Parts: sequence; C-alpha cells; structure tokens
Amino acid sequence: MPANKLSKTPFVSFSWDEYLKGKDANPAPKSCFKQAPVPPPNEFTLHSKLEALDPRNFTSTCIATIVGIQGPRLRLRLDGSDDKNDFWSLVDSADIKPIGWCEKHGGMLQPPLGFRMNASSWPMFLLRTLNNAKLAPASAFKEEPPTPPKNLFKVGMKLEAVDRKNSHLICPATVGGIKGNMIFISFDGWRGAFDYWCDSDSRDIFPVGWAASTGHYLQSPGNNGVSSKGRKCSWASTIALAPIAQPAATVSTPPQSPVTVDTRPKSPVYDNEPDTSSPMSTSQVTVTLFINNTCVCGPYLSPHKVLQMPALIGPAPINKVMTDTFQMCVSSAVQQKAVFAFLKREKGANVTVTAQYSGSTHSVQLHAPETPEAFWTMMDRLCEDLLCCGNFFTNKPLQGPCNNCAKQEESSHRVRHRSHSGNTNQTGPGNHPPKPSATTKRSHSTDSAASDRVDPKLPRRIRTEAASSTTSVAEVREPKIEVKPQLSTPTGDPTNWSVEEVVKYVTDADVSMATHVDTFKKHEIDGKAFLLLNSEMMMKYMSLKLGPALKLCNMIEKLKNKKH
Repeated sequence: MPANKLSKTPFVSFSWDEYLKGKDANPAPKSCFKQAPVPPPNEFTLHSKLEALDPRNFTSTCIATIVGIQGPRLRLRLDGSDDKNDFWSLVDSADIKPIGWCEKHGGMLQPPLGFRMNASSWPMFLLRTLNNAKLAPASAFKEEPPTPPKNLFKVGMKLEAVDRKNSHLICPATVGGIKGNMIFISFDGWRGAFDYWCDSDSRDIFPVGWAASTGHYLQSPGNNGVSSKGRKCSWASTIALAPIAQPAATVSTPPQSPVTVDTRPKSPVYDNEPDTSSPMSTSQVTVTLFINNTCVCGPYLSPHKVLQMPALIGPAPINKVMTDTFQMCVSSAVQQKAVFAFLKREKGANVTVTAQYSGSTHSVQLHAPETPEAFWTMMDRLCEDLLCCGNFFTNKPLQGPCNNCAKQEESSHRVRHRSHSGNTNQTGPGNHPPKPSATTKRSHSTDSAASDRVDPKLPRRIRTEAASSTTSVAEVREPKIEVKPQLSTPTGDPTNWSVEEVVKYVTDADVSMATHVDTFKKHEIDGKAFLLLNSEMMMKYMSLKLGPALKLCNMIEKLKNKKH
C-alpha cells in the first residue's frame, strides 16, 4: 500500500500538536532514528509465509506466517509454535526474508524454540507446511535503513515507542535518560513498570507522527499525569523490571517518587496492561476492543479499508475506545452517509464522530456508556446495524478462523445453489439482505454453554473466551461411513494381499481409516506397495495428513515385525 494513501488513513485520533501545546518538550529529530525518512509501503498480505529469525534464538531461521498487519508492521507466528509466541516486525527489517533465502545462502531452516512435535518430524513438517503455501513476494521486502552514526537523543525529547510488554501497542513516550549508546524510554502517563532501556538505533522507537503517517493506531497517554519534563512513576521499580540491564548511571537524575508494587491481576491475553489499580471515575473505566478484520464486514464497510484497521483499540477509557471505533467505521464505509445515519444524537453527549459527504463535514454527539457491560451491548447493536459478523468486535482475539463466518459462507452457498435451481424468492436488486434478529445472532454464536453459565448478566462477548475455538456437537460429529464387509481380516504373507485385503486390514485396525479407502484404491496399494510406504510418500503423493500417515506407518511396522 502506498505511503501517501496510508497518511490519509484517519484512524489515529491522538493529536501530538494539541498534546505538546504549552509544554516545554521537543520531538526528537528524524535523524535520531534508524527508520526510513518516508515509511515504506506494506505490500504483504495476511497468511503469506516468509523466513524470520526466531526472536528467542537469533541463530535459528524459521518459517513464519503473517497473522496480522498494522501499518508497516507485521505480526508473525512461527510455524510449529503457538500464538503465545507471536512477535512483530517491520517490513524493512533485516530479520525477515523471502522463502528460499536461507537455502540460497547455505543455511538450513530450523524448528522454532518450543516446537510442538518431535524434532525428527521437522523435515516432513516443513515439507507439508510449504506445500502449496502462499509465499510473500520478494518485492514486498524492503531494504533496512542505515544506522545513525551516533546517539543523537537528548533527555526530554518526545517520540513514539513500542510497548515491549504489549508489543501490538505503540505509545507516546519521553527520553528519560541517556548512557552511552542507550536511551531510557519512559511512557507518558503510565507507571514505570512498562519503561525500558534500549539501544539508540532500536527499531522499536519512531519519530513523533510516525503512527499517523502510516495508519498505525497510537495508544493515548495514560491517566497518571504527565509533566513537561518527565512523568510521575516509580523509577526504582522500573529499574528492577527493565528487560535489559540498566547502565550504572544516567545523564539526568530522574524525578523521585515513592516506590510502588504492581499488584494488578494478569490479563488472560497479555501478561501486563496499563495500570488500573487506582480508583477511577466512570469516564476512566478501561476496555480493550479487538477488531477481527478477517471476519465478514457486511455491505456497509469497504473490505479494503477494513484490512487497514488496527488489530485492537485500548486498553483505554470507554469514551476513547468508542470514539475511535465509531470513527473508524464511518471512515471505512463504502458510503459514509449510510453508516453515519446509524448514529443518533443523544443527551449528555461526551463523544463526537464526524463524516465527510455532500461536500461538507457533518458531526454528531453521542453518549458513551459507563460500564463495560453497556459498552459491549452497544457494540453488539453496531454489528447488527452494519450487518457484519457478530465477532467483528470482541474483547479477546479469535483463536483461529471465525466459525460464524464459516457458517455464513456455507449458508450463502446453499442460497446460491437454490437460486441456480430455479428458486425465484430472492432479494431484489439494490436491496440488502434481511437484517438478522437477535435470536438469529444468538443461534449463530460460538459461545459454549459453560461460558454462558459463568455470569448470565454479562453480554455474550464478555463471556466468550475465544469465539472461534468452540463448536457445537453437530459440527464435530463425524459423518457416517458405510464400509460393506467384503472379506474377513486378511492373514498370511502381506506381500500377497490384494488392494481389497489391504483396505480390509487397515479399516479393521482403525475404523477412522475408512475415509481413505478410495485413496488406497486410486493408487492401487496392494500388499507389496503397502509395505514400501513411508510417511513422506503418504503425505506428498497420497495427500494424507500427518495423523493418518503416522497411524499407517505404525501398522506397516507391526506387519514387518510379524513377517520376520
């Protein structure tokens, strides 16, 4: 995506100009950063594969899949690992390469740390992973920018920095200290537990305005107070929790404040979140909203613009999250006027949303709910208005593909099939499909009965642990497969078995193998061929999955031992 288009993306509502007005603070010059003067375009697509260094073991190059995109940043998941070890990379990072780069330069792809299978199965896993995979094009990889000649930062300079404890977030920050080639990143308005030391040429720090120019969401400063020269935080606890060893001294003496102990409960999604231990008014109650932009977005939103939305908003006060969410929906509309019409002016308004249509700017004032429960009820109504998937907005990220969308696609397929069969009961041209009722939405929900019993007073999205990870009994029920008895279980020398005898032996040993009967017949696997099979042949030429292939290998091994 060209950078000039990204710069027009109105997803960042935080204004540096207003924030710095009247403060004795200066943005750090662009020459301080190891970042391109003009942010590079992001030409990658979701679910494509590339090679990446394992961030927990930089000596290993692994296969990674792109599972998220924000501005020029990629969220990567190492194949063979799980979502707990996802990490972010810039499109112009030297740590990512096209598939084949490692082999071309004399290296070997390695399994990631924590590889979930036996190490001996890595070659077959690699073969299966890359077979017919969607590969990131070489043109999408950008050259890494040069390193500044020296540390040019000064204490008090403002910048934007990745929160390393919540690496999906980029936040306003201040240079709080300098030692040699290192700088201390102090996040504005948050307690010191999130601050850290880093090299002055770190790729996790950006000049002021970088997020706005790329369309990346910028987390607003916290509520703990910020002064022009620093912020109120516990520097002693910061030193103890810094991810790298702190140098012996700093150029400036940081402000002193009493040491506090972080006693916040750990989030089920991220280990740490901005401090919520202090008493807060209703306007300060925070929520986190995940935008699952691979879900069905409905007829009102532009799919292309939806893919530019950030993966999440928050944690932030409810009115802030509501403002950003509603504004993004209006800005991402096919026709802004149509989505803007859903927003009704309310009394006691504390949220303003604008739209551009008919050659002028229109605005509406809305009232933000005071509790998370009311907020999620409001988001459910928004999904219904937009006719989008009920899991488009959630309080936790989806674990895998959305089941709601899969059901909707299957239903649409059945409707199209009926229409081709002569069914004239169709929606007229220009009309939208009928709006789903609340009952219909609940029937399509992926929430489990167990989660509903947790607290029936909460909206369903609050109760959901992972919307896509649960399926109904009907979904997991295996189809009935009739295998007509042809022979008794074969005996004697297996090298003399016919194809039918091999099939009989396999299905008697494991009834689930009946689904592969046609494959054995298609490839004419008789006794001699059966004994010569190995896992690579079965997965590569017979298109069997790893599980069935391993079961068959075990059967073959038993036959060989019995024969000899």
